[in-house]
Amino acid sequence: MALARKRLIPALMAATLLAAAAPFTTQPVFAQGPESVANVAEGLLDSVVNISTSQNAKPAGGGVQPPTMPEGTPFNDMFKDFFENAPGQTDPQRDAQSLGSGFVLDAQEGIIVTNNHVIADADIIEVNFADGEKLPATLIGKDAETDLAVLKVDPAGHALKAVSFGDSNNIRVGDWVMAIGNPFGLGGSVSVGIISARNRNINAGPYDDFIQTDAAINRGNSGGPLFNMNGEVIGINTAIISPSGGSIGIGFSIPSSLAMRVVEQLREFGETRRGWLGVRIQPVTEDIAESMKLPGDEGALVSGVTKGGPVDNGILKAGDVITAFDGQPIKTPNELQRVVAETAVDKQVEITIIREGKEEKVSAKLGRREEGTRAAEEATPETLPDQPVETLGMKLAMLDEEQRAAFQIGEGVKGVVITEVAENTGVAEKGVKAGDVIVEIGQEAVEEPQQVVDRISRLREEGRRNGLLMLASKDGQLRFVAIPLD
Repeated sequence: MALARKRLIPALMAATLLAAAAPFTTQPVFAQGPESVANVAEGLLDSVVNISTSQNAKPAGGGVQPPTMPEGTPFNDMFKDFFENAPGQTDPQRDAQSLGSGFVLDAQEGIIVTNNHVIADADIIEVNFADGEKLPATLIGKDAETDLAVLKVDPAGHALKAVSFGDSNNIRVGDWVMAIGNPFGLGGSVSVGIISARNRNINAGPYDDFIQTDAAINRGNSGGPLFNMNGEVIGINTAIISPSGGSIGIGFSIPSSLAMRVVEQLREFGETRRGWLGVRIQPVTEDIAESMKLPGDEGALVSGVTKGGPVDNGILKAGDVITAFDGQPIKTPNELQRVVAETAVDKQVEITIIREGKEEKVSAKLGRREEGTRAAEEATPETLPDQPVETLGMKLAMLDEEQRAAFQIGEGVKGVVITEVAENTGVAEKGVKAGDVIVEIGQEAVEEPQQVVDRISRLREEGRRNGLLMLASKDGQLRFVAIPLD
Protein backbone atom coordinates (compact mmCIF):
# COMPACT_ATOMS: atom_id res chain seq x y z
CA MET A 1 0.00 0.00 0.00
CA ALA A 2 2.90 2.34 0.85
CA LEU A 3 4.53 1.60 -2.48
CA ALA A 4 1.39 2.36 -4.33
CA ARG A 5 1.07 5.65 -2.50
CA LYS A 6 4.63 6.64 -3.41
CA ARG A 7 4.10 5.89 -7.06
CA LEU A 8 0.89 7.92 -7.08
CA ILE A 9 2.39 11.10 -5.64
CA PRO A 10 5.05 11.58 -8.35
CA ALA A 11 2.43 10.89 -10.98
CA LEU A 12 0.19 13.62 -9.56
CA MET A 13 3.10 16.05 -9.39
CA ALA A 14 3.98 15.37 -13.02
CA ALA A 15 0.39 15.98 -14.08
CA THR A 16 0.33 19.23 -12.14
CA LEU A 17 3.56 20.47 -13.72
CA LEU A 18 2.36 19.50 -17.17
CA ALA A 19 -0.88 21.40 -16.66
CA ALA A 20 0.99 24.49 -15.50
CA ALA A 21 3.31 24.39 -18.48
CA ALA A 22 0.55 23.86 -21.04
CA PRO A 23 -1.17 26.87 -22.63
CA PHE A 24 -4.33 27.90 -20.74
CA THR A 25 -7.46 26.81 -22.57
CA THR A 26 -11.12 26.91 -21.60
CA GLN A 27 -13.63 24.19 -22.26
CA PRO A 28 -17.11 25.18 -23.46
CA VAL A 29 -19.78 24.94 -20.78
CA PHE A 30 -23.16 23.91 -22.09
CA ALA A 31 -26.43 24.87 -20.45
CA GLN A 32 -28.00 21.98 -18.63
CA GLY A 33 -31.72 21.77 -18.06
CA PRO A 34 -33.37 20.05 -15.16
CA GLU A 35 -32.55 16.33 -15.11
CA SER A 36 -36.22 15.52 -15.37
CA VAL A 37 -39.48 17.43 -15.21
CA ALA A 38 -41.54 14.28 -14.80
CA ASN A 39 -42.52 14.94 -11.18
CA VAL A 40 -43.57 18.52 -11.93
CA ALA A 41 -45.49 17.54 -15.05
CA GLU A 42 -47.22 14.63 -13.34
CA GLY A 43 -48.72 16.97 -10.77
CA LEU A 44 -49.98 19.44 -13.39
CA LEU A 45 -51.39 17.37 -16.25
CA ASP A 46 -54.80 16.89 -14.62
CA SER A 47 -55.25 20.67 -14.30
CA VAL A 48 -54.76 21.39 -18.00
CA VAL A 49 -57.80 20.91 -20.22
CA ASN A 50 -58.62 20.71 -23.89
CA ILE A 51 -61.32 23.05 -25.14
CA SER A 52 -63.47 22.31 -28.17
CA THR A 53 -65.98 24.74 -29.61
CA SER A 54 -68.48 24.72 -32.44
CA GLN A 55 -69.97 27.56 -34.40
CA ASN A 56 -72.95 27.47 -36.70
CA ALA A 57 -71.29 28.95 -39.79
CA LYS A 58 -73.75 30.15 -42.40
CA PRO A 59 -72.45 30.39 -45.96
CA ALA A 60 -72.16 33.74 -47.70
CA GLY A 61 -71.90 33.74 -51.48
CA GLY A 62 -72.30 29.97 -51.71
CA GLY A 63 -69.54 28.89 -49.33
CA VAL A 64 -68.74 28.40 -45.67
CA GLN A 65 -67.15 31.53 -44.25
CA PRO A 66 -64.34 31.23 -41.66
CA PRO A 67 -64.55 33.17 -38.40
CA THR A 68 -62.20 36.11 -37.96
CA MET A 69 -59.03 35.24 -36.05
CA PRO A 70 -56.22 37.52 -34.88
CA GLU A 71 -53.27 37.37 -37.28
CA GLY A 72 -50.27 35.49 -35.92
CA THR A 73 -52.24 33.32 -33.50
CA PRO A 74 -51.87 29.54 -33.58
CA PHE A 75 -55.41 29.09 -34.87
CA ASN A 76 -55.32 31.49 -37.79
CA ASP A 77 -53.89 29.06 -40.34
CA MET A 78 -55.80 26.10 -38.94
CA PHE A 79 -59.17 27.76 -39.48
CA LYS A 80 -58.12 28.96 -42.91
CA ASP A 81 -57.13 25.44 -43.98
CA PHE A 82 -60.26 23.92 -42.49
CA PHE A 83 -62.66 26.17 -44.32
CA GLU A 84 -60.81 26.24 -47.62
CA ASN A 85 -60.92 22.44 -47.75
CA ALA A 86 -64.31 21.98 -46.14
CA PRO A 87 -66.64 19.76 -48.18
CA GLY A 88 -70.28 20.59 -48.77
CA GLN A 89 -69.77 24.24 -49.59
CA THR A 90 -73.35 24.44 -50.80
CA ASP A 91 -74.78 23.20 -47.49
CA PRO A 92 -77.05 25.80 -45.89
CA GLN A 93 -75.36 25.41 -42.49
CA ARG A 94 -72.31 23.71 -41.05
CA ASP A 95 -70.71 23.25 -37.61
CA ALA A 96 -67.15 24.59 -37.46
CA GLN A 97 -64.95 22.83 -34.91
CA SER A 98 -61.91 24.25 -33.15
CA LEU A 99 -59.60 22.99 -30.46
CA GLY A 100 -57.58 24.87 -27.86
CA SER A 101 -56.24 24.62 -24.35
CA GLY A 102 -57.00 26.00 -20.91
CA PHE A 103 -56.45 25.33 -17.23
CA VAL A 104 -58.50 24.99 -14.05
CA LEU A 105 -57.96 28.00 -11.79
CA ASP A 106 -60.66 27.30 -9.18
CA ALA A 107 -61.74 23.69 -8.61
CA GLN A 108 -64.61 24.51 -6.25
CA GLU A 109 -66.20 27.07 -8.58
CA GLY A 110 -65.28 25.24 -11.79
CA ILE A 111 -63.39 28.26 -13.20
CA ILE A 112 -61.26 27.72 -16.31
CA VAL A 113 -59.01 30.24 -18.06
CA THR A 114 -58.23 30.25 -21.78
CA ASN A 115 -57.68 32.63 -24.71
CA ASN A 116 -60.47 34.76 -26.09
CA HIS A 117 -59.67 33.71 -29.65
CA VAL A 118 -60.14 30.04 -28.69
CA ILE A 119 -63.83 30.57 -27.87
CA ALA A 120 -64.57 33.56 -30.13
CA ASP A 121 -68.06 33.36 -31.67
CA ALA A 122 -68.60 29.86 -30.25
CA ASP A 123 -72.15 28.57 -29.91
CA ILE A 124 -71.10 25.51 -27.89
CA ILE A 125 -68.05 25.18 -25.61
CA GLU A 126 -66.96 21.82 -24.22
CA VAL A 127 -64.10 21.14 -21.81
CA ASN A 128 -62.24 17.83 -22.05
CA PHE A 129 -60.30 16.70 -18.98
CA ALA A 130 -57.22 14.50 -18.76
CA ASP A 131 -59.24 11.54 -17.47
CA GLY A 132 -61.49 11.62 -20.53
CA GLU A 133 -64.42 13.38 -18.86
CA LYS A 134 -66.23 16.05 -20.87
CA LEU A 135 -68.25 18.90 -19.41
CA PRO A 136 -70.20 21.71 -21.09
CA ALA A 137 -68.92 25.19 -20.26
CA THR A 138 -70.49 28.62 -20.12
CA LEU A 139 -68.68 31.85 -20.88
CA ILE A 140 -68.29 34.08 -17.83
CA GLY A 141 -66.47 36.91 -19.58
CA LYS A 142 -63.91 37.69 -22.24
CA ASP A 143 -61.51 40.49 -23.12
CA ALA A 144 -60.34 40.85 -26.71
CA GLU A 145 -57.68 43.44 -25.87
CA THR A 146 -55.68 40.99 -23.75
CA ASP A 147 -57.04 37.87 -25.50
CA LEU A 148 -58.32 36.30 -22.27
CA ALA A 149 -61.54 34.47 -21.45
CA VAL A 150 -63.00 32.86 -18.33
CA LEU A 151 -65.24 29.78 -18.52
CA LYS A 152 -67.25 27.90 -15.92
CA VAL A 153 -68.19 24.23 -15.64
CA ASP A 154 -70.40 22.57 -13.04
CA PRO A 155 -67.92 20.96 -10.61
CA ALA A 156 -70.57 18.93 -8.76
CA GLY A 157 -69.55 15.27 -8.67
CA HIS A 158 -66.26 15.94 -10.42
CA ALA A 159 -62.84 15.97 -8.77
CA LEU A 160 -61.27 18.95 -10.48
CA LYS A 161 -57.66 19.87 -9.80
CA ALA A 162 -56.63 23.53 -9.90
CA VAL A 163 -53.35 25.36 -10.37
CA SER A 164 -52.48 28.86 -9.20
CA PHE A 165 -50.88 31.94 -10.69
CA GLY A 166 -47.26 32.71 -9.94
CA ASP A 167 -45.49 36.07 -10.13
CA SER A 168 -44.27 36.69 -13.67
CA ASN A 169 -42.43 39.79 -12.49
CA ASN A 170 -39.87 37.54 -10.79
CA ILE A 171 -38.95 35.49 -13.84
CA ARG A 172 -35.64 36.06 -15.57
CA VAL A 173 -34.43 35.49 -19.10
CA GLY A 174 -32.94 32.00 -19.07
CA ASP A 175 -35.31 30.53 -16.46
CA TRP A 176 -36.73 27.10 -17.30
CA VAL A 177 -40.44 26.88 -18.11
CA MET A 178 -42.89 24.17 -19.11
CA ALA A 179 -45.83 24.40 -21.51
CA ILE A 180 -48.70 21.92 -21.32
CA GLY A 181 -51.52 21.92 -23.82
CA ASN A 182 -53.34 20.43 -26.75
CA PRO A 183 -51.16 20.93 -29.85
CA PHE A 184 -52.83 19.70 -33.05
CA GLY A 185 -55.48 18.00 -30.90
CA LEU A 186 -52.90 15.87 -29.07
CA GLY A 187 -53.96 16.54 -25.50
CA GLY A 188 -51.69 16.43 -22.48
CA SER A 189 -48.53 17.33 -24.36
CA VAL A 190 -45.57 18.66 -22.37
CA SER A 191 -42.72 20.79 -23.74
CA VAL A 192 -39.86 22.46 -21.91
CA GLY A 193 -37.76 25.51 -22.73
CA ILE A 194 -36.52 28.75 -21.29
CA ILE A 195 -37.65 32.34 -21.08
CA SER A 196 -36.08 33.87 -24.20
CA ALA A 197 -37.14 37.47 -23.58
CA ARG A 198 -39.56 39.62 -21.61
CA ASN A 199 -41.74 42.66 -22.30
CA ARG A 200 -42.23 41.79 -25.97
CA ASN A 201 -44.53 44.04 -28.00
CA ILE A 202 -45.89 42.12 -31.02
CA ASN A 203 -48.59 44.68 -31.88
CA ALA A 204 -51.38 42.33 -30.83
CA GLY A 205 -53.10 44.93 -28.65
CA PRO A 206 -52.67 48.07 -26.54
CA TYR A 207 -51.32 46.19 -23.52
CA ASP A 208 -48.65 44.01 -25.14
CA ASP A 209 -46.14 42.78 -22.57
CA PHE A 210 -45.52 39.21 -23.70
CA ILE A 211 -43.15 36.59 -22.36
CA GLN A 212 -41.15 35.03 -25.20
CA THR A 213 -40.23 31.35 -24.83
CA ASP A 214 -38.61 28.63 -26.91
CA ALA A 215 -40.74 25.92 -25.28
CA ALA A 216 -42.56 24.26 -28.19
CA ILE A 217 -45.93 25.94 -28.71
CA ASN A 218 -48.05 24.89 -31.69
CA ARG A 219 -51.56 25.29 -32.98
CA GLY A 220 -53.83 24.06 -30.22
CA ASN A 221 -51.60 25.27 -27.37
CA SER A 222 -53.47 28.59 -27.30
CA GLY A 223 -54.96 29.26 -23.88
CA GLY A 224 -52.75 26.70 -22.18
CA PRO A 225 -50.49 27.49 -19.22
CA LEU A 226 -46.80 28.26 -19.14
CA PHE A 227 -45.44 26.98 -15.82
CA ASN A 228 -42.33 27.79 -13.85
CA MET A 229 -40.45 24.94 -12.23
CA ASN A 230 -42.51 25.38 -9.06
CA GLY A 231 -45.66 24.42 -10.97
CA GLU A 232 -47.10 27.96 -10.96
CA VAL A 233 -48.73 29.57 -13.99
CA ILE A 234 -46.57 32.51 -15.00
CA GLY A 235 -47.96 32.84 -18.52
CA ILE A 236 -50.83 31.94 -20.84
CA ASN A 237 -49.69 30.75 -24.27
CA THR A 238 -51.33 32.80 -26.99
CA ALA A 239 -49.27 33.34 -30.16
CA ILE A 240 -46.38 32.04 -32.22
CA ILE A 241 -44.23 33.28 -35.06
CA SER A 242 -44.00 30.61 -37.73
CA PRO A 243 -44.03 30.59 -41.53
CA SER A 244 -45.27 26.98 -41.52
CA GLY A 245 -47.66 26.99 -38.57
CA GLY A 246 -45.38 24.73 -36.53
CA SER A 247 -43.09 25.68 -33.69
CA ILE A 248 -39.79 27.32 -34.61
CA GLY A 249 -38.96 28.23 -31.03
CA ILE A 250 -40.60 31.66 -30.89
CA GLY A 251 -43.77 31.62 -28.82
CA PHE A 252 -45.48 34.27 -26.73
CA SER A 253 -47.37 34.09 -23.46
CA ILE A 254 -49.50 36.63 -21.61
CA PRO A 255 -47.70 37.27 -18.29
CA SER A 256 -49.58 36.33 -15.13
CA SER A 257 -49.05 39.86 -13.76
CA LEU A 258 -51.33 41.15 -16.51
CA ALA A 259 -53.69 38.17 -16.66
CA MET A 260 -54.51 38.00 -12.95
CA ARG A 261 -56.29 41.34 -12.74
CA VAL A 262 -58.21 40.76 -15.98
CA VAL A 263 -59.33 37.32 -14.83
CA GLU A 264 -60.44 38.72 -11.46
CA GLN A 265 -62.56 41.39 -13.16
CA LEU A 266 -64.08 38.94 -15.62
CA ARG A 267 -65.01 36.63 -12.75
CA GLU A 268 -66.51 39.43 -10.66
CA PHE A 269 -68.16 41.62 -13.29
CA GLY A 270 -68.19 39.59 -16.49
CA GLU A 271 -66.26 42.43 -18.12
CA THR A 272 -63.15 44.54 -17.59
CA ARG A 273 -63.08 47.84 -15.69
CA ARG A 274 -59.90 49.63 -16.63
CA GLY A 275 -58.59 52.94 -15.45
CA TRP A 276 -58.73 55.82 -17.94
CA LEU A 277 -56.71 59.02 -18.01
CA GLY A 278 -58.22 60.54 -21.13
CA VAL A 279 -55.11 61.58 -23.05
CA ARG A 280 -53.59 60.78 -26.42
CA ILE A 281 -49.92 59.95 -26.19
CA GLN A 282 -46.92 59.31 -28.42
CA PRO A 283 -43.25 58.38 -27.94
CA VAL A 284 -40.57 60.91 -27.05
CA THR A 285 -38.07 60.62 -29.90
CA GLU A 286 -34.53 61.95 -29.77
CA ASP A 287 -35.52 64.87 -32.00
CA ILE A 288 -38.48 65.72 -29.81
CA ALA A 289 -36.36 65.45 -26.67
CA GLU A 290 -33.78 67.82 -28.16
CA SER A 291 -36.38 70.32 -29.32
CA MET A 292 -38.06 70.34 -25.89
CA LYS A 293 -34.73 70.38 -24.02
CA LEU A 294 -35.58 67.16 -22.19
CA PRO A 295 -32.90 65.20 -20.29
CA GLY A 296 -33.61 62.06 -22.34
CA ASP A 297 -36.04 60.36 -24.72
CA GLU A 298 -38.03 58.49 -22.05
CA GLY A 299 -41.64 59.11 -21.07
CA ALA A 300 -44.98 59.53 -22.82
CA LEU A 301 -45.69 62.76 -24.65
CA VAL A 302 -49.26 64.03 -24.31
CA SER A 303 -50.44 64.93 -27.80
CA GLY A 304 -54.01 65.70 -26.83
CA VAL A 305 -56.57 65.67 -24.03
CA THR A 306 -59.95 64.02 -24.50
CA LYS A 307 -62.80 66.46 -24.15
CA GLY A 308 -64.88 65.57 -21.10
CA GLY A 309 -62.22 63.14 -19.84
CA PRO A 310 -60.71 62.90 -16.35
CA VAL A 311 -58.00 65.52 -17.00
CA ASP A 312 -59.97 67.88 -19.24
CA ASN A 313 -59.64 70.63 -16.64
CA GLY A 314 -56.07 71.76 -17.13
CA ILE A 315 -54.46 69.04 -15.04
CA LEU A 316 -52.63 67.77 -18.13
CA LYS A 317 -51.95 69.64 -21.35
CA ALA A 318 -50.71 68.79 -24.81
CA GLY A 319 -46.92 68.99 -24.68
CA ASP A 320 -46.63 67.55 -21.17
CA VAL A 321 -44.29 64.58 -20.86
CA ILE A 322 -45.43 61.96 -18.32
CA THR A 323 -42.41 60.39 -16.61
CA ALA A 324 -44.10 58.66 -13.64
CA PHE A 325 -47.62 57.47 -12.83
CA ASP A 326 -48.81 56.46 -9.37
CA GLY A 327 -45.23 55.94 -8.21
CA GLN A 328 -44.16 53.88 -11.23
CA PRO A 329 -41.60 55.28 -13.69
CA ILE A 330 -42.82 55.58 -17.28
CA LYS A 331 -40.36 55.04 -20.11
CA THR A 332 -42.69 54.43 -23.06
CA PRO A 333 -46.31 55.16 -24.05
CA ASN A 334 -47.00 51.42 -23.96
CA GLU A 335 -45.97 51.29 -20.30
CA LEU A 336 -48.30 54.18 -19.46
CA GLN A 337 -51.25 52.54 -21.23
CA ARG A 338 -50.71 49.31 -19.34
CA VAL A 339 -50.18 50.90 -15.92
CA VAL A 340 -53.22 53.18 -16.25
CA ALA A 341 -55.41 50.27 -17.38
CA GLU A 342 -54.34 48.19 -14.39
CA THR A 343 -55.15 51.00 -11.93
CA ALA A 344 -58.52 51.02 -10.20
CA VAL A 345 -61.28 53.23 -11.55
CA ASP A 346 -61.87 56.41 -9.45
CA LYS A 347 -58.46 56.16 -7.80
CA GLN A 348 -56.69 59.46 -7.12
CA VAL A 349 -53.18 59.17 -8.51
CA GLU A 350 -50.07 61.32 -8.58
CA ILE A 351 -48.51 61.98 -11.98
CA THR A 352 -45.01 63.33 -12.57
CA ILE A 353 -44.68 65.46 -15.69
CA ILE A 354 -42.20 67.70 -17.43
CA ARG A 355 -43.92 70.90 -18.52
CA GLU A 356 -42.00 73.62 -20.34
CA GLY A 357 -38.73 72.14 -19.13
CA LYS A 358 -39.68 71.90 -15.46
CA GLU A 359 -40.70 68.81 -13.49
CA GLU A 360 -44.08 69.04 -11.78
CA LYS A 361 -46.40 66.71 -9.90
CA VAL A 362 -50.14 66.77 -10.50
CA SER A 363 -53.01 64.70 -9.15
CA ALA A 364 -55.89 63.19 -11.12
CA LYS A 365 -58.87 60.94 -10.47
CA LEU A 366 -59.13 58.16 -13.04
CA GLY A 367 -62.25 57.45 -15.03
CA ARG A 368 -63.31 54.17 -16.58
CA ARG A 369 -61.86 53.44 -19.99
CA GLU A 370 -64.84 51.45 -21.21
CA GLU A 371 -67.07 54.48 -20.64
CA GLY A 372 -64.68 56.99 -22.17
CA THR A 373 -65.62 58.67 -25.42
CA ARG A 374 -63.73 60.97 -27.71
CA ALA A 375 -65.51 64.11 -28.84
CA ALA A 376 -64.43 66.68 -31.39
CA GLU A 377 -63.34 70.07 -30.08
CA GLU A 378 -66.04 72.71 -30.32
CA ALA A 379 -63.95 75.82 -30.86
CA THR A 380 -64.33 77.50 -34.25
CA PRO A 381 -61.30 79.34 -35.63
CA GLU A 382 -61.38 82.84 -36.99
CA THR A 383 -61.03 83.02 -40.75
CA LEU A 384 -58.75 85.85 -41.75
CA PRO A 385 -57.66 86.26 -45.38
CA ASP A 386 -53.97 85.91 -46.07
CA GLN A 387 -51.54 84.90 -48.78
CA PRO A 388 -49.70 81.55 -48.72
CA VAL A 389 -46.29 81.60 -47.04
CA GLU A 390 -43.44 79.14 -47.67
CA THR A 391 -40.89 77.88 -45.13
CA LEU A 392 -38.82 74.71 -44.69
CA GLY A 393 -40.37 73.25 -47.85
CA MET A 394 -43.93 73.81 -46.60
CA LYS A 395 -46.51 76.11 -48.12
CA LEU A 396 -48.75 77.54 -45.41
CA ALA A 397 -52.15 79.24 -45.58
CA MET A 398 -54.87 80.57 -43.33
CA LEU A 399 -57.40 77.92 -42.40
CA ASP A 400 -60.41 79.51 -44.11
CA GLU A 401 -63.55 77.84 -45.37
CA GLU A 402 -62.00 77.24 -48.79
CA GLN A 403 -59.06 75.33 -47.27
CA ARG A 404 -61.37 73.41 -44.94
CA ALA A 405 -63.40 72.25 -47.91
CA ALA A 406 -60.33 71.42 -49.98
CA PHE A 407 -58.77 69.21 -47.32
CA GLN A 408 -62.02 68.17 -45.53
CA ILE A 409 -60.80 69.64 -42.24
CA GLY A 410 -63.29 69.59 -39.37
CA GLU A 411 -64.74 72.78 -37.93
CA GLY A 412 -63.20 72.09 -34.54
CA VAL A 413 -59.62 72.20 -35.85
CA LYS A 414 -57.75 75.51 -35.74
CA GLY A 415 -54.27 76.60 -36.68
CA VAL A 416 -52.33 77.05 -39.92
CA VAL A 417 -52.95 74.63 -42.77
CA ILE A 418 -50.10 73.11 -44.78
CA THR A 419 -51.15 73.21 -48.42
CA GLU A 420 -48.04 71.68 -49.98
CA VAL A 421 -44.88 69.83 -48.87
CA ALA A 422 -41.83 69.65 -51.11
CA GLU A 423 -40.27 66.25 -51.70
CA ASN A 424 -36.90 65.27 -50.25
CA THR A 425 -37.14 67.81 -47.43
CA GLY A 426 -36.75 67.31 -43.71
CA VAL A 427 -40.46 67.83 -43.05
CA ALA A 428 -41.42 65.34 -45.76
CA GLU A 429 -39.14 62.73 -44.22
CA LYS A 430 -40.91 63.27 -40.89
CA GLY A 431 -44.28 62.37 -42.44
CA VAL A 432 -45.68 65.91 -42.63
CA LYS A 433 -48.13 66.19 -45.51
CA ALA A 434 -50.54 68.55 -47.18
CA GLY A 435 -53.74 68.92 -45.19
CA ASP A 436 -51.99 68.74 -41.82
CA VAL A 437 -52.68 71.72 -39.58
CA ILE A 438 -49.98 73.34 -37.46
CA VAL A 439 -51.56 74.03 -34.07
CA GLU A 440 -48.38 74.90 -32.18
CA ILE A 441 -44.71 75.34 -32.92
CA GLY A 442 -42.20 75.34 -30.10
CA GLN A 443 -45.18 74.98 -27.73
CA GLU A 444 -46.68 78.30 -28.86
CA ALA A 445 -50.08 78.38 -30.56
CA VAL A 446 -50.24 79.77 -34.10
CA GLU A 447 -53.17 80.95 -36.21
CA GLU A 448 -51.43 82.77 -39.07
CA PRO A 449 -48.72 81.57 -41.48
CA GLN A 450 -46.40 84.44 -40.59
CA GLN A 451 -46.49 83.39 -36.94
CA VAL A 452 -44.99 80.04 -37.99
CA VAL A 453 -42.20 81.78 -39.91
CA ASP A 454 -41.46 84.15 -37.02
CA ARG A 455 -41.41 81.34 -34.48
CA ILE A 456 -38.99 79.30 -36.61
CA SER A 457 -36.68 82.33 -36.81
CA ARG A 458 -36.69 82.72 -33.03
CA LEU A 459 -35.95 79.04 -32.50
CA ARG A 460 -32.99 79.31 -34.85
CA GLU A 461 -31.72 82.35 -32.95
CA GLU A 462 -31.90 80.28 -29.75
CA GLY A 463 -29.60 77.71 -31.36
CA ARG A 464 -32.28 75.05 -31.77
CA ARG A 465 -31.62 72.37 -34.38
CA ASN A 466 -35.22 71.09 -34.34
CA GLY A 467 -38.61 72.67 -33.97
CA LEU A 468 -41.48 70.84 -32.29
CA LEU A 469 -44.70 70.99 -34.28
CA MET A 470 -48.08 70.04 -32.87
CA LEU A 471 -50.04 68.89 -35.89
CA ALA A 472 -53.74 68.18 -36.21
CA SER A 473 -55.23 65.81 -38.76
CA LYS A 474 -58.43 66.71 -40.59
CA ASP A 475 -60.51 65.06 -37.85
CA GLY A 476 -58.65 66.81 -35.03
CA GLN A 477 -56.29 64.04 -33.91
CA LEU A 478 -53.08 65.59 -32.61
CA ARG A 479 -49.48 64.43 -32.86
CA PHE A 480 -46.05 65.95 -32.27
CA VAL A 481 -43.30 66.02 -34.88
CA ALA A 482 -39.78 67.40 -34.44
CA ILE A 483 -38.69 68.95 -37.75
CA PRO A 484 -35.13 70.02 -38.64
CA LEU A 485 -34.67 73.80 -38.79
CA ASP A 486 -31.58 73.82 -41.04
